[in-house]
Amino acid sequence: MGNICRSPMASAVMQAEVQRRGLQAAVGVDSAGVYDGHEGERADERARRLARAQGYEAIDRERARGIRGEDFERFDLILAMDRNNLRNLQQRCPPAHRHKLHLYLAYAGLGEREVPDPYYGPIGGFELVLGMCEQASGPVLDRLLAERAQAR
Repeated sequence: MGNICRSPMASAVMQAEVQRRGLQAAVGVDSAGVYDGHEGERADERARRLARAQGYEAIDRERARGIRGEDFERFDLILAMDRNNLRNLQQRCPPAHRHKLHLYLAYAGLGEREVPDPYYGPIGGFELVLGMCEQASGPVLDRLLAERAQAR
C-alpha cells in the first residue's frame, strides 16, 4: 500500500532471485504503492534489518513511490499483496493492461492468500512476510519467464 514494508521486501527478494539466475539483463524488478504518502522514504527499518540479515541488500536501495500511469504500460506484470490493493490497481489501470494485475501469492501458484501487512505488528509479522516472499519469488519468476516464452 505505502511501499515501505511488503513490496520492498518482495522486490529485494525477487532481485536476488533474478541475480542468482543471471537474468539481470532480461528481468527488471521495481516496487510501488497505491498510496504515495511515503514518497522517497526508505523501507521500514524492521523490514530493512530483517532483509539485510538474510542477505537481501537491495532493500537498502528501495525508495517508496506511488504507482504511476506509465507503470501499467511499462511492466509485463504487476502484483498486489492483498485484494484491497488489487482492487485499487484495477480501478486505476487502463482496460488494455488489466491482464497484468494479479495477487502476488496466487500468481506464484500458492493459492488466493494475501500477504498480511506487518506494519502495525511485531517483528514476527515481518518475518512471516519475508518467508512468503522467499517462497513466492522462484515460482513468480518461473511463471513470468514461461509466459514470455509462450508469447513469442
